[in-house]
Amino acid sequence: MGKVYLTGAGPGDIDLMTVKAVKIVKKADVIIYDRLANPEILDMASSDCEKIYVGKEDGKHCKSQDEINEIIYQAALKYNIIVRLKGGDPFVFGRGGEEALYLKERYIGFEIIPGITSAISVPAYAGIPVTHRGITTSFRVVTGHETPKKKTSQIQWESFSSDETIVFLMGLHNIELITKKLIEVGKEKDYPCAVISKGTTKEQKTVIGTLENIVEKSKDIKTPAIIIVGKVINLRKEIKWFDEI
Repeated sequence: MGKVYLTGAGPGDIDLMTVKAVKIVKKADVIIYDRLANPEILDMASSDCEKIYVGKEDGKHCKSQDEINEIIYQAALKYNIIVRLKGGDPFVFGRGGEEALYLKERYIGFEIIPGITSAISVPAYAGIPVTHRGITTSFRVVTGHETPKKKTSQIQWESFSSDETIVFLMGLHNIELITKKLIEVGKEKDYPCAVISKGTTKEQKTVIGTLENIVEKSKDIKTPAIIIVGKVINLRKEIKWFDEI
């Protein structure tokens, strides 16, 4: 049996991959990769490395998670070094925990190679620190996939009334529902909000607005995108740097 490396590919900029991730990709016998992993990473692999695409996007899943789990398992029965390449970090809404448990139950060895999550790197490239002394001492990362209309939501919306920075991942399709819910729980309509598309890449686009107008301002934004809510957004005027390169 081979060993599976659940590997974070980082947020998009290939230079933000970890050294460890680069090393294992170069050694891989097979790479099972997601849509959000920079395709240039595959060029690092050896010429005889098999590449299997299992990408997902909203409403268009190439493979279900159950199918992906089984593909990884079957690859472990055939190859020595299996790289499961995921955009961002495998344990930040990457289903890496589910894949690890699936392998554990089948006695397949695995290793986790963390990746830089878009939750902090994409705001950084937009000149938005997720924490800043005197503004906020904490931030939280929230899935944007769960609709606020869900009857049994796992998201504690009532706790979002503080000035803590909130980063929603994969939430562009739910942005209207998210902003409405935040206003309902006490956020001011003019509270700062930003949407960043294709962060850390040459196609990065940042839209700044408020909870009241960000839906209209971001209507032409493309996925992948993250939503940031917080007063730290106001620092972008002075700190933005990637836009100037």
